[in-house]
Amino acid sequence: MTRGPRAYLSFIGIGLLAGLLSGLFGVGGGTVIVPLLVLLLSFGQRISAGTSLAAIVPTASVGVISYAISGSVAWIPALILAAGAVVGAQIGSRLLPRVSQTALRWGFVVFLIVVIVSLFLVIPSRAAEFELGWLNGVALVAVGVVTGVIAGLIGVGGGVIIVPVLMLGFGTSDLVAKGTSLLMMIPTAVSGTIGNLRHHNVDLVAAALIGVSACTTTALGAWLATRIDPFAGNVLFAAYLVVIAVQMALKALRSRPR
Repeated sequence: MTRGPRAYLSFIGIGLLAGLLSGLFGVGGGTVIVPLLVLLLSFGQRISAGTSLAAIVPTASVGVISYAISGSVAWIPALILAAGAVVGAQIGSRLLPRVSQTALRWGFVVFLIVVIVSLFLVIPSRAAEFELGWLNGVALVAVGVVTGVIAGLIGVGGGVIIVPVLMLGFGTSDLVAKGTSLLMMIPTAVSGTIGNLRHHNVDLVAAALIGVSACTTTALGAWLATRIDPFAGNVLFAAYLVVIAVQMALKALRSRPR
């Protein structure tokens, strides 16, 4: 495929933006990468999703290192979440032909609205620590599985779910939630990318450029997260979730039978 400078500059620009948001919010950046690849470069949906997932691997890795430096990663909970998410993603992909995408998207929009409202009511304490017990462990597995199922069904990355659930449901600080979310993404993204490569659903050049570019701004985003007041961080994250909710609602409206 012949590409001009515009395409390569677009890949770099997409990566810079995705990396900043990834570090700032503890998300993979797929909600930015996928629509921009489709909109700016006319990528197909599957190639966009596969390319985004591959780019998330280096991006999340840099993010984890950035958060780990400040001690803001819960290592064991992240691995438990990842194990559940890998299983859940397989379940989601099997359920995909049997479940109404429109109903799922509207359900996810409702979930995001509840989270957005909650973010203004519950302000996380940066002194809060994650206490892992058997009950929390079981809950983490369940959250991981549900996250994986949703990802497999509607292609939403785990960070959008994991970060608010860890803050609101498990009482962790916003920084630990973000660092843990990024770590959880790495094995799930690697697993998904291997499958996508087998099915030729990854543009390796685009993924490499986006991923490397994102790495240059992920640390900046993580640093900004530590400098922002927790309430301000919640407000910014809520604004980000509003954008995702609007995207999901538009997809649900477009998929209605005419």
